[in-house]
Amino acid sequence: MPTIELDLDGYTDLPPGHIANVVTYFEMRSPDEAGGYPLPADFSVRRIERPDVEAYRALYRRIGHEWLWVSRIAMPEAELAAILRRPTTELLFLMRGEEAVGLCEIHRLGTDVEIKMFGIVPEVQGTGAAKGFLSAALDAAWQAPTERVWLHTCSFDHPAAVHFYRRMGFTPFKFAIEVTPDPRLEGVLPETAGPHVALIRPKAE
Repeated sequence: MPTIELDLDGYTDLPPGHIANVVTYFEMRSPDEAGGYPLPADFSVRRIERPDVEAYRALYRRIGHEWLWVSRIAMPEAELAAILRRPTTELLFLMRGEEAVGLCEIHRLGTDVEIKMFGIVPEVQGTGAAKGFLSAALDAAWQAPTERVWLHTCSFDHPAAVHFYRRMGFTPFKFAIEVTPDPRLEGVLPETAGPHVALIRPKAE
């Protein structure tokens, strides 16, 4: 993979066809730091014991289309299935009645727990469901012998994400810059995905 030199005190031009965003990492060191919120009426949380890759990806696309979520779409199906079915992976769906409207993918490595994926579909934003869902996910993540729960968000994500995670009890601890090929130019995502991120076509040579 080609590399570029990053200017730590200014701007760095990206190779044509690439996009970049700032990643913010958050952690929680005690369950006492978590902001506990109930689920609104008509919502529930369901643990998915035998994840179906097609159903997972369909929900992932609904949630992530606007925010350029791509990792689980680009991943080979067998690799994703293996990840979701590991004994150290816990998958939760937010349900409204019998409809899945949110997902949370939890990975446990000893006492360290990562909330790898978390999101809800646009139709239930603003209902309080996200707060209740993350509270339920944290209850699951903090099962003994957990010592730390962490996650990350990025500047391509919902503009309220940083405030949301801090309100839920997380503390930011690291920044990173992620540079990737634009998945819309590669055909992995439709060109309508991530409308808040400019789509710049490389100039023909």
